[in-house]
Amino acid sequence: MRQKPSLSVSSMVPSNRKSIGIENLALLEEYYQRWKKDPTSVSADWNNFFEGFEFGYESLKNGQLEKKVERRAPTDALKKQRAVYELIHAYRTLGHYIANLDPLGFNQYEYDELKLERFGLNQKDLESYFDSGDLAGGGRRTLREILEILKKSYCSTLTVEFMHMDSFVQRKWITERIEGKSFHAGFSKEHKKQILYDLLKAELFEAFLHTRYVGQKRFSLEGSCTLIPMMDALIEACPAHGIERLVVGMAHRGRLNFVANVLQQDYKVIFDEFSENYIPEGVLGDGDVRYHLGFEAALKTKAGAIVTVGLTPNPSHLEAVNPVVEGKARAWERRLKDTEHRKKVLPLLIHGDASFMGQGVVQETLNLSRLEGYTTGGTLHIIVNNQIGFTTVPQDGRSTHHCTAVALMLGIPIFHVNSDDPLAAVFAVLLALEYRQVFGQDVVVDLVGYRKYGHNEGDEPSFTQPLLYKAIAQHPNISDIFLDQLIKSGEMTREEANEYRKIFVAELNQKMEESKEWIKQENPPTLRPRLSCPRIFDPVKTAVPLEEFLYVGNALVKEPPDFNLNPKIRKILEERKAMVEGKQPILLPFAETMAFGTLLYEGIPVRLSGQDSRRGTFSQRHAVLYDTKVSKKYVPLANIHPNQAIFCIYNSPLSEYAVLGFDYGYSLDYPEALIIWEAQYGDFANGAQVIIDLYLVSSESKWGVTSNIVLLLPHGYEGQGPEHSSARVERFLQACAEDNIVVANCTTPANYFHILRRQVLRGFSKPLILFTHKSLLRNPQCASTIPEFVQGSFEEVLADPQVNQPSSKVILCTGKVYYDLIDYRSRLGRMDIPIVRIEQLYPLHEKKLKEIVLRYQPKSLVWCQEEPKNMGAWSYMFPKLNDIFSLPVLYAGREASASTATGSMAYHRLEQQKLLSDAFGR
Repeated sequence: MRQKPSLSVSSMVPSNRKSIGIENLALLEEYYQRWKKDPTSVSADWNNFFEGFEFGYESLKNGQLEKKVERRAPTDALKKQRAVYELIHAYRTLGHYIANLDPLGFNQYEYDELKLERFGLNQKDLESYFDSGDLAGGGRRTLREILEILKKSYCSTLTVEFMHMDSFVQRKWITERIEGKSFHAGFSKEHKKQILYDLLKAELFEAFLHTRYVGQKRFSLEGSCTLIPMMDALIEACPAHGIERLVVGMAHRGRLNFVANVLQQDYKVIFDEFSENYIPEGVLGDGDVRYHLGFEAALKTKAGAIVTVGLTPNPSHLEAVNPVVEGKARAWERRLKDTEHRKKVLPLLIHGDASFMGQGVVQETLNLSRLEGYTTGGTLHIIVNNQIGFTTVPQDGRSTHHCTAVALMLGIPIFHVNSDDPLAAVFAVLLALEYRQVFGQDVVVDLVGYRKYGHNEGDEPSFTQPLLYKAIAQHPNISDIFLDQLIKSGEMTREEANEYRKIFVAELNQKMEESKEWIKQENPPTLRPRLSCPRIFDPVKTAVPLEEFLYVGNALVKEPPDFNLNPKIRKILEERKAMVEGKQPILLPFAETMAFGTLLYEGIPVRLSGQDSRRGTFSQRHAVLYDTKVSKKYVPLANIHPNQAIFCIYNSPLSEYAVLGFDYGYSLDYPEALIIWEAQYGDFANGAQVIIDLYLVSSESKWGVTSNIVLLLPHGYEGQGPEHSSARVERFLQACAEDNIVVANCTTPANYFHILRRQVLRGFSKPLILFTHKSLLRNPQCASTIPEFVQGSFEEVLADPQVNQPSSKVILCTGKVYYDLIDYRSRLGRMDIPIVRIEQLYPLHEKKLKEIVLRYQPKSLVWCQEEPKNMGAWSYMFPKLNDIFSLPVLYAGREASASTATGSMAYHRLEQQKLLSDAFGR
């Protein structure tokens, strides 16, 4: 007779769960044996599991279930113990809802889910002993002690949301540092004094500005001045964590205070900026208001280490700076050769509470945090939580309890801290910094304070929040609260604090006097000449030697070894090989590839990101090849030469705003590379308009910041409807002034090749808006030969290659419509009418245009475009053509329209036929 098997939990693991692993089965067995001896020695979850396991079966025989028995009812003690485990879990999960976070005391909550009765416990159980699981090191404690630990850990002036985190290791890391710990313990007397001095500086600086510059906007930090000692402690801690550089983005609130008291800008300079006659030195453009400007500082810590801090300039569009900071941080990681571990550079984003929840770019940027082409090793987010946005209270501004809810998507810890408790706040930011360095992920610190004045100092907040601002007026300063604590503990005297106040205010007064003297000595302000770039039309050598062209071309068309290539891709490589061999002309897609390849061969890095950019929206690029049988890929542009520069190409998430912001930021701090953002279709630039308007086209004028980023925007009317026809040429041209950007639409592969190379070889930076093509990608007429790549350079204006004799009129155009015009001209047999292409719309090379047009001795000009009359380049070109030529300028194109294009293919063709007829028929 076969022996009855002994009951073993590991033997009960179903055969379809073999992924558990041997080591975990052993651990399971160990827990089971512990539970049999003492059910309270394991957590509530394990207790439930083992009860079901043991009570569900009476015996096992031959591996089969023999007989089921009724489940035994757990004892009252077991029920209570289970309830305690559930209570601990509930406080870890929900304790943040009833934490003491509001300095004003308004937002105090009760939460039924945390009442003892909810768990079957009552006041009589408070002195009973229970196992506390892994709470604060574990052990048997009274329920009263357990509750005290839980409330101190999760319901005091500092709390944390962390039970949503996927990682058990990370949750354990949090509990070990929070539970049973005193957030105030670990601070030396000297550090506490430094925190007080930081608070005094912050508050006195704001009060000084408030009384000396009455009514002027400064976006005061008062009510959240704890931010300053937090930042001071953060920077002091950076060297110990291996951090060499902080890249900072923040909106207006507290920016002047941050620059003055953390980044140590001379107070005199700040006072200068408040003068009505102030014109900043060295700014050649229009400049910007003082609370938008960037700043660069090299800060020396008390230990003698240097931490560089770059505060990124930003517009009024609040969170728009977020992706720009991430791009800059990633560029610095490459610059510091830290692309593997990403520990040397810390992106720091300081948000407002209303904007963190209200601005969609916050979510877009958070989503970038773990993507291959955009990760920066984690960002430290600090929210200056005023509990109000302009005049909008939280219940009108968000549908969630906390303003941080959007960050839950990342499964990261979110620390909430009362700004009236500066020790807890400093503790939180240092813990957050440590978490970022250990786990390489984002982390959020929500500093809950208030706003002492209105949104700006000219507002009257009591109009809309009378009760709130009555409470604020009666609330003591944070420094006074903290000073009272230090006096009570004997670590500080009021006399010491008053002496510090006296010295600091004296310094501010001295700097103000220096500022007044400086302003007096300055001449009255005068208008400056507009920005210009005298070198903008200088020719740039972009041709490559034939030997280099052929070497790079052959490397790019080579079939990778040991690779199962898709037959259609093999055909594309064969076609491109014929182009390298001169057997076929070169088309646009391969011209782009050759531009990238030759730059890489010459040691210039290339980064391209966009939606589906690896393959290309129109299946034209194929920069990454995929094996058809095994999971591997091959990147021809990364395999040209062993000593080539790095090539990066990424399929971006379905985001335009954040991704363009990221690539723009990257281009600012890595200008030696060719940085490209590609829209899936040109109209997708609509989603990135904030970055285009507030950064890309205006940053040089506002902040003296230049970028060489390239925007590839597919544009052209092929009957694809209103959404995928136009990249809104008119919007970019409307934003053109002071040689701020370059706007181009290349109609030959060679010109496309040369303008891409020119972007990084010309010696200065200007953003390039490049309208690219769809139907022309495979149009055999849109082709160039090898001599055009190894000779010449980019041509801003192209004469008609087929017409040389004088003509009564000249048709001017830009982009793909040129090929429609030459086809129509050929059918008409009107080879006497020249068609001149404007390849670079801005800056317009007027001298070259005039020289080419006047060759034909025309009596009139026709501007032909596919776009409606109120769009495209017509409104931009018409006054310019009138200024350059003393000739009638006629229009041939679609009628003005509210929509960019028709959705009907039949109607599109009728419109296209009419504009071509109009161009030749007048």
